[in-house]
Amino acid sequence: MTETAQRDEQAAEEDRGAGLRERRLAAHRSARRVFARFGFHRTLRERLAVLAEADGVHDLDQLSDVYGDGVVEALETKVAGLLGTEAAAFFPTGTMAQQVALRCWAGRTGNPAVALHALSHPEVHERNAFSEVGGLRTLRLTSEPRLPTAAEVRDFEEPFGALMLELPLRDAGFVLPAWEELTEVVQAARDRDAVVHFDGARLWESTVHFGRPLEEIAGLADSVYVSFYKSLEAFGGAALAGPGELVEEAKAWRHRYGGMVFQQFPTVLSALVGLDRELPRLPEYVLHARVVAAALREGFAAAGVPWARVHPEVPHTHDFQVWLPYEPDVLGEVAVRTAEETGVMLFGSAWDRGGPGLALTEVHLRAAGMEWTAEEVKAAVAEFVARLPEQVS
Repeated sequence: MTETAQRDEQAAEEDRGAGLRERRLAAHRSARRVFARFGFHRTLRERLAVLAEADGVHDLDQLSDVYGDGVVEALETKVAGLLGTEAAAFFPTGTMAQQVALRCWAGRTGNPAVALHALSHPEVHERNAFSEVGGLRTLRLTSEPRLPTAAEVRDFEEPFGALMLELPLRDAGFVLPAWEELTEVVQAARDRDAVVHFDGARLWESTVHFGRPLEEIAGLADSVYVSFYKSLEAFGGAALAGPGELVEEAKAWRHRYGGMVFQQFPTVLSALVGLDRELPRLPEYVLHARVVAAALREGFAAAGVPWARVHPEVPHTHDFQVWLPYEPDVLGEVAVRTAEETGVMLFGSAWDRGGPGLALTEVHLRAAGMEWTAEEVKAAVAEFVARLPEQVS
């Protein structure tokens, strides 16, 4: 194939992918049954309606914020209280919050090396921001689809100033360690005189798995980052929580990084709504995700699909992975076509290649998913499998 032909084929593949994505979003929006209806799938008018719900969570007769005062400070105080920290600072993005946190710690420890997992968000999704922007150096403790162990932390051959743990580890399947394992990992870092930072973008939903309140979980770390949109359905935004002195320094760096936004009240109000409405419901989402995961597993087994996997087998949060032995484009097309024809969307996220002849997708359960019974999940699996092509042995 000539270079021109290769470029044409790549462009055609991108067009097909874009077309499938548009169909998937349209099918998801019109489907009568889904596991989650995310805010970012809604229209601007629908999103603005969220702000009307803020009347019960904050005094809307208060003056709007200017450079981080007023309602922004109210959110920061609330987050610090929930996580049991001395203070918290609002950031427009988690990428910025974590860069700032870890460069502040590097200044205190005198060591810019950050030990983390190879699948952690900064390594996979942030274009080397830690090193390119923050002047930090990352050390990969492991690439296994689990959190680092205490032995891996204790025996790592290079010194590091900070250990960063993503809880849960999204790209490994939203996995969490056992509570005892987590405390041992934290202690192993302490024994090396390293500080511990939690990438807690989805920490909010970890309480069921750990069997501990948020304050106790966050209390293991020296600093914690949390997101407001990944589980709480806010417009965006993040917070860095920790000791008062660290947070004050982080606010100075927030300004230097361009995060001193003139007015932030729409995002902040949506975060307060999420803390009020969604946070209390997360435990029930996690428990029902386990029902859905078991029904998916049983449904694929009954349909005779070889090597179908739900990972983790018992979800640690309300998000998990499904693996099937087909090509991603095949599964993506069948998922969309099934939703278009039945009004039931079993898989609303894209399918990615997981290996030769394997693909994986993420399943997210939110309020809409609470309506599904196990039998309805199995019936939807049967409808989906009926549209898959026969496999050649």
